[in-house]
Amino acid sequence: QSLGFPAYVIGGYVRDRLLERRQPKDIDVVCVGSGIELAQEVARRTGSRRVQVFRNFGTAMLHVGALELEFVGARRESYDRNSRKPVVEDGTLEDDQNRRDFTINAMMQDVLSGEIVDCWGGREDLKRRIIRCVSEKTFPEDALRVFRAAQFSARFRAEIESETLELCREIDVSCVTHE
Repeated sequence: QSLGFPAYVIGGYVRDRLLERRQPKDIDVVCVGSGIELAQEVARRTGSRRVQVFRNFGTAMLHVGALELEFVGARRESYDRNSRKPVVEDGTLEDDQNRRDFTINAMMQDVLSGEIVDCWGGREDLKRRIIRCVSEKTFPEDALRVFRAAQFSARFRAEIESETLELCREIDVSCVTHE
């Protein structure tokens, strides 16, 4: 609030909270502003000693007790066909949500109000136990997400939505390497 820009917890922490599962120790925070500046402010206020800054991606990470907090400014990404590493540009909150993999990972919770922002129907997909990608670009941008779809399907005993499954089948995962 003191920095003057909105901040949201996003992704797995929100998903698992809604599922009333054990909360993960890593929390992703997206803000409409500088994620690095926000991380530095949180570190200052919590007494955290070390902020790791990853300038190429506009992210920063710090530890507060047992929690690992990662901060990023809202961004948009584009990918080269031969790499899983994105080209990152400043973007809007909507741009940032559009780059997420699945609807259940695109939900955000406003840090101040606690309000859940769910532009992709992730809550409903959680209830229906559906794994659905946010965009048809999800898998071509990062073929590893095909494996994440299968992992989430098994972990949450959820069905991969038919269009998402078809998109998975179109991807050549033999090119996935560990970078």
